[in-house]
Amino acid sequence: METIDLPQAARLGTLPDLPSGAFTAERLLARNASGTTALHLIARHGGLKVLPPALLTEAHLTVRNDAGYTPLHHAAESGHLGDVPGELLRADLLVSASNSGYTVFHVAAANGHLDQIPAELITAEVILAKNHLGNTLLHEAAENGTLDRVPAEFVTGDHCRHRNLGGETVLHVAALNGHLNQLPPSLLTAGLLLEKTTAGDTVIHAAAIAGHLEQIPASLLTPDHLVIASKSGFTAIHAAAESGQLAKIPRAYLTADLLLTRNDNGDTPLHAAAYEGHLDQVPLALLTAENLNARNYDGVSVGRTAITRGFAEQIPVALRPKTPGPLRRFLERNGLLRPPF
Repeated sequence: METIDLPQAARLGTLPDLPSGAFTAERLLARNASGTTALHLIARHGGLKVLPPALLTEAHLTVRNDAGYTPLHHAAESGHLGDVPGELLRADLLVSASNSGYTVFHVAAANGHLDQIPAELITAEVILAKNHLGNTLLHEAAENGTLDRVPAEFVTGDHCRHRNLGGETVLHVAALNGHLNQLPPSLLTAGLLLEKTTAGDTVIHAAAIAGHLEQIPASLLTPDHLVIASKSGFTAIHAAAESGQLAKIPRAYLTADLLLTRNDNGDTPLHAAAYEGHLDQVPLALLTAENLNARNYDGVSVGRTAITRGFAEQIPVALRPKTPGPLRRFLERNGLLRPPF
């Protein structure tokens, strides 16, 4: 007799080709090494609609694997909650949490499928429920780029201020993942963007670190905001210089004073740009001999950093050091002449 492999059939989409007798409770609830049943995989791959209705019971759809996830979680992840019998889409079943605190609501929000849950079950209490990382449904949506699929009435400033265990607001998570553009522009205010994490990072820090500074309103990329330091002394302007985003800052704000701001090691944003090869984003008027000779607390200059890292070509030609001749090498070696930078 041919062996019936329900998990394989679910993955291949061949469940409809199986004889009706293939679907038994015993086969559906057979577990693999991680405790995941065939029913979990069928739910994930959209096969619930193929199963006999008598097998789609509360007891079956709430069985947990070793991580605490149920077939309902898997259906929510892949957008197949619509195949679950309507009477089982109840709040008491959807708040079932995995070992890490992820409810079916969290999974649906993260994957953009809240619309498959009856609207009357989506409440502020549900939206703000936290998993073991402290993430609300909005945090999960912000991370995965599905904020625009959360009912608009729940995407408010007060709700977005809620913090996870790292002190990150919904805006921090959105900024780190490039999804601030899914929030209403009315929420991109100085008050919300300057909220700090436990480590002291603002939302502007997060956007600069992750390479999404263009999602911050240009009017808020001011020197005062860019030089706010985290607890480790790291500023958003240093992050922007390091990640190659100086060109995204309005030219009027990009001044010598801003680019010579020091962190706790004495490094300026110019040092960061030189180290990562982004001096070509600095306005030429600011690449002066004086600025290139700015030194950190170890005495290393911006120009020396660029040369050591192999980016000497980003130094203006007129200031670029020439290959020293024998006499100059002798004088520099004996401390009688200071090398450029």
